[in-house]
Amino acid sequence: MSSRRSRSRHSGSSRVTDDQINDLVSKLQQLLPEMHNRRSDKKSATKVLQETCNYIRSLHREVDDLSERLSELLENADTTQADLIRSLIMQ
Repeated sequence: MSSRRSRSRHSGSSRVTDDQINDLVSKLQQLLPEMHNRRSDKKSATKVLQETCNYIRSLHREVDDLSERLSELLENADTTQADLIRSLIMQ
């Protein structure tokens, strides 16, 4: 560990321990569908963080696609259908 990293890690009043980092990485791993299914496999923190970033990117793409589809649906729906869809979204 570099002295710079060591200093920044130990400076300040809120220190993060290796155990806390390991616990958080483990919790992230459990949240990832791909890694959760292979729970017995111990993955490196780097791999878990990479997979987390990839998963978040895929969720963003999915939200964008769904938003686009919803916009198209609202454009093509009559007023009554569009009002019904909007009311369902607001719930």
